[in-house]
Amino acid sequence: MLHTLAVLVENNPGVLARVSGLFSRRGFNIDSLAVGRTDDPTISRMTIVVEGDDQVLEQVRKQLNKLVDVIKIDDISSERHVDRELIIIKVNADTQTRSEIMQIVDIFRAHIVDIGQETLIVEASGDSGKVNGLEEALKPFGIKEVARTGKIAMLRGAKATSLNED
Repeated sequence: MLHTLAVLVENNPGVLARVSGLFSRRGFNIDSLAVGRTDDPTISRMTIVVEGDDQVLEQVRKQLNKLVDVIKIDDISSERHVDRELIIIKVNADTQTRSEIMQIVDIFRAHIVDIGQETLIVEASGDSGKVNGLEEALKPFGIKEVARTGKIAMLRGAKATSLNED
C-alpha cells in the first residue's frame, strides 16, 4: 500500500539529504518525493510517498521523528485530500502528426508550452492517472524527454498540515 506523508521540516541546508539518507539506510523505498518552501520561509514541506504496510509506515514515522529538522508528520493517505503531479514532455511532432498531438493535449487539458521545428513540449498537471495517461498517449509519436515532479498533496476542507494544527 502506498502512504502519502506530508512532512514539515526546517528549511536548512542538508535536510533533504538527511531524510533521503534515512530512507536509504533503513531500506525504505521512496516512491515519490517533492519538496518546496511553505509560506513561512524557514519551513519546507515534503510530500513523501512510501510503499509498505502499517508496520513499515510506523517505522518510517519513528525514524523521521528522530531527525531534529523534522517538525511534523501527517499520514494523509486515508484522509480526503487533493494530490497533483506536474509533467513536461518533449515529443516528436512533424507537420503530419502535430494536429493529432494537439487534439490529445486538449483531451487531457494539457498545454503546449514550446513549439520547435520537429518537436512540441507539453505541460500537464493532475493526479498520477491523468499524467500517466497523457504520457502513454504521446508515446506513439516518440517521446524525446520527460521531466516529472513527485506527488504534492494537501488535505481537503478545514484540516491542514501546519504548525497550528494538531
